[in-house]
Amino acid sequence: MLYKSCQSITGTILIADDQAANRVLLEELLTAHGLQVVTVSDGAEVVPQLMTTQVDLVLMDVMMPRLTGFQACEEIKNNPDTYLIPVILITALSDKQDRIAGIKAGADDFLSRPVDRTELLARVRSLLKLKQRTDELERAESVLFSLAQSIEGKDPYTHGHCERLADYSARLGEQLGLSEDQVTALRRAGIVHDVGKIAVPDAILLKPGRLTPDEWTIIREHSVVGERICAPLKSFRYVLPIIRHHHEKLDGSGYPDGLRGEAIPITARVLQIVDVYDALTTDRPYKKAFSIADALQTMKEEVTKGWWDPHIFDQFERLVRNGTADFRSRGAAASGANG
Repeated sequence: MLYKSCQSITGTILIADDQAANRVLLEELLTAHGLQVVTVSDGAEVVPQLMTTQVDLVLMDVMMPRLTGFQACEEIKNNPDTYLIPVILITALSDKQDRIAGIKAGADDFLSRPVDRTELLARVRSLLKLKQRTDELERAESVLFSLAQSIEGKDPYTHGHCERLADYSARLGEQLGLSEDQVTALRRAGIVHDVGKIAVPDAILLKPGRLTPDEWTIIREHSVVGERICAPLKSFRYVLPIIRHHHEKLDGSGYPDGLRGEAIPITARVLQIVDVYDALTTDRPYKKAFSIADALQTMKEEVTKGWWDPHIFDQFERLVRNGTADFRSRGAAASGANG
């Protein structure tokens, strides 16, 4: 155990401090333990440096010219390309309000000057381990997304379907006032909702004609298989119900569990609406793309049958008709969208 705790840590650290002596001291401490170090002398240089260098952690002084450490930290955490990089703010300030300002800016940890060598290494080691876990999670998600897109790529008729669903469902979720976690889950589910089709033979998946009852049984398993594939990712806990239940119907006639009404998760009800819309407004082997007006009318009739959530459909129809988002698929655009 002692050997493991003393092992060298690895990673690239960005040091931002306007005082050269401070940069040199921190660099010497970190490189002595096998870490790579990049330095900048101004808070305004931090994010541009992160755009060109693979950095695992940022050590940053608070009081710097042009851009303070608080401001630079806020820029990092508001940028989707950098927000997962841990930030340690280093300051001689001991005022409680300064710590609160750092927390509001998104700082992951704090160090006080003069910097204690043992404390520095302990905090850096802890956050680098966290960053490693985050990177592993991102790689796992990336593999799943690539797998989902490779399945979609088998069928030329569904080209772009996953990206459209990710966009449509997130926009609709925002329109409905869903939480940030739910909207993020919808974006992810838009990409991976059909990943379970990896278990469906191509002869069935790409069959141009009507499916047999046995073939339908196999197709209907894809939502359960997809949930099972994605289940090991803890970050997908809000995505799993969408994957499993996006083919349920309000009247209980859907699959795999025959859920009714509000027993169907609201996020699954959102994805259902945009999934049906995209299918209707896209050319398929068995039909030409519907115009937007015809697609909405068809869906309205299905709402009357008790298949889809009427409130969610109303909000979706408002988005489409108001033109506040581009819900025009390739097929609908080509066939006279608003006809």
